[in-house]
Parts: sequence; structure tokens; C-alpha cells
Amino acid sequence: MDEKVRAYLSSIGARGGRKSRRKLDPDQAQAMVRVRQARRAYRQFHASCFWSYDPEYRVTLADVPWVAEQLMKHGGRDAWEKAAKLCP
Repeated sequence: MDEKVRAYLSSIGARGGRKSRRKLDPDQAQAMVRVRQARRAYRQFHASCFWSYDPEYRVTLADVPWVAEQLMKHGGRDAWEKAAKLCP
């Protein structure tokens, strides 16, 4: 391998390992966490709260309030507590 190519690959590899290149503001980061939690809750409570919906449905940020509403309406105490965490 050419020495210039080796040096370039080494520099970008080291930079990637030091810190993330993702630049998110706090609102975007919180939205990502809410979507991740909503997706987990959808999968976890699918049998009791979302049984009539596609089990492979991909929850988006726009769906988070709907997921929280369904959890509160059709779930038990555990589902209610998860939904409360999803609400801002």
C-alpha cells in the first residue's frame, strides 16, 4: 500500500476513535431517545396494546404521542409508566 494512503487511513481511523463525528443539539438527541424508547415499548407491549398493528411497524418521532396514548389506554401499570416517560 502506498505510504500516503496508509497515512490518510491511519489519520481518519484515529479521529473516528477519539470522538463521535455526529453533531446533535440537545433537542435532536432527546427526540432520538424518545423514538428509541417508543420503539422498545411498541415491541414489548405489542401483544397487549398494539396487537392489531403490524409487529414490524417502524415507529417514528411523529408516532411517539400515539404510542404513549395506546400504552396508557390499553396497557397496565408498566405500560402506563413507560408512556409517562415518553410524554415531554
